[in-house]
Amino acid sequence: MYGWHGKILCIDLREGKSSTLTLPQEVYGAYIGGKGLAGYLLKERMSLGWQDPDMPLVLMTGPLVNTRAPTSGRMCVMSRSPLTGTLADSSVGGSFGSTLKKAGWDGLVITGQSRELCGIEIRGSQCSLSPARALQGMGVSQARERLEGRASSLIIGPAAENGARLANVVVDSHFFAGRNGLGLVCAAKNLKYITVLGEGKTKVWDPEGLQRAGEDINRLIAASPVLSGDLGLSSFGTGALYDLMDSRRMMPADNFRHTHFPAATEMNAPAYFREYSPKKAGCTGCRIQCKRRSRDKRPMPEFETMSHFSALIGNESRETVVEANRLCTEYGLDTISTGATLGCYAEVTGQELTPDKILGLIEDIAHCRGEGADLALGSAAYAAAQGSPEAAVTVKGQELPAYDPRGAYGMALAYATSTRGGCHLRSYPIVHEILRKPVVTDRFSFAGKARIIKIAEDMNAVVDSLTACKFAFLSATLEEYAKALTAVTGIEYSQQQLLDIGERIYFRERMLNCANGFTASDDDLPERFFTHKGGSFEDLEVPPLDREAFLEARGNYYRIRGLDGEGLPLPKKAKELGLWA
Repeated sequence: MYGWHGKILCIDLREGKSSTLTLPQEVYGAYIGGKGLAGYLLKERMSLGWQDPDMPLVLMTGPLVNTRAPTSGRMCVMSRSPLTGTLADSSVGGSFGSTLKKAGWDGLVITGQSRELCGIEIRGSQCSLSPARALQGMGVSQARERLEGRASSLIIGPAAENGARLANVVVDSHFFAGRNGLGLVCAAKNLKYITVLGEGKTKVWDPEGLQRAGEDINRLIAASPVLSGDLGLSSFGTGALYDLMDSRRMMPADNFRHTHFPAATEMNAPAYFREYSPKKAGCTGCRIQCKRRSRDKRPMPEFETMSHFSALIGNESRETVVEANRLCTEYGLDTISTGATLGCYAEVTGQELTPDKILGLIEDIAHCRGEGADLALGSAAYAAAQGSPEAAVTVKGQELPAYDPRGAYGMALAYATSTRGGCHLRSYPIVHEILRKPVVTDRFSFAGKARIIKIAEDMNAVVDSLTACKFAFLSATLEEYAKALTAVTGIEYSQQQLLDIGERIYFRERMLNCANGFTASDDDLPERFFTHKGGSFEDLEVPPLDREAFLEARGNYYRIRGLDGEGLPLPKKAKELGLWA
């Protein structure tokens, strides 16, 4: 095999044993890797509870990882979500995926529950379990220091150990496998960390062809103003989007009750650069380098974090945002869900969130103490317990990111149809609605959005299976990456073939969620978006969404996706995709 090793490491924490899983090459060819292959391995157990020892935690790389293909150093982490009950997956950068491939493995499947807190240590073909009691309660950076010299790491923080449903997995101290509460899945297995060390190579079918494909992709990245321009992601990181969202009057403020933050010009990326002089960082094999670290080595907040810890909760202190981001990184908390949950808390209680209050609540959420014990369950559970369910701005129980759907109707539909709950990355319609790539669409219209969302979901399912970076697709396309995949594996792929694979992967996710009781009632938005306008501004009116138009667009999406009126998979479509006997 080329691109793949054909070996997946299976670890049973209950028995303390490991084994090797080999799959037919046609399975690799049909699901590629990453998200696609992880979902294939989960499909038989997806109806188990997230805390069930037999529920797998899957870490899967793609065939381009550990090759010279651009932006290919990522990995997919997948299980069932403690926060939403949906399929839970996250694409994470850093060096873990590349190092796992260097160790000779395409991925890991972890089952069982260790009798005591443990760590998994992988050295090439060798795997061992180590007691981790000495690391119990440690923050991510402190635990990482104790594991110094043990190569790439995946660690959970105190938030997961204490039972917070907002808990992340942190890779290499700086990269999040975020959303959905995946850190809590690790904690349920008594798994504190995984380290991996490897130095092997991944075989490539056509190295010269891969070089040509890589050069094409890199040229497109270099030519993209969004990625490589003076005001783009490589210059300011994802924070470059902050001013753009504010100027389009779609920055969620005051817990999504408004779409403009008056202090935005003092909380944007240039303001952070002036104060903190951050240095570039990023994933293995990526030239965009969208991560940043401050002079004092703290991780700098990305766009979603910048927005939710400022506009959403009414905070005008940059230092508070930076420190909130550091605490979430150290404790292993999802910054989007944590910021949104604080916004919900402020609305329910009517309290002003001062800097001290913000940081204190984050500490309490991470340790599940005081008011933080209820907040750690997520905003939907907290608001319901307080008798104010309308204050939780979620889809399928997951907090919405920093794009107000009243300012981009494709985003509204994408939030509703996302298989992992409120998520901007399933289809990322911001690309065409705001960034105008590849063409401009009317952001205040649902016309044509159903088909656009469906195709983008299929495309991003493939991107997460290749385990490439979505940002690269602000300039490159599946056409260039199909050439890279063909060069690596020796299997001829076209852009359309990749989209067909993506459709199969995404439809299966709908099937898995529906098997666990999700229907059209879950593919919806909070009522406030249909009853309250985002605001009236000198240059723009941001009206509430038209519910009838939204439901019509959702119905169109169901028809195009191959679902019935209740959002359930049609057997005919499942058979067509080879997913139903």
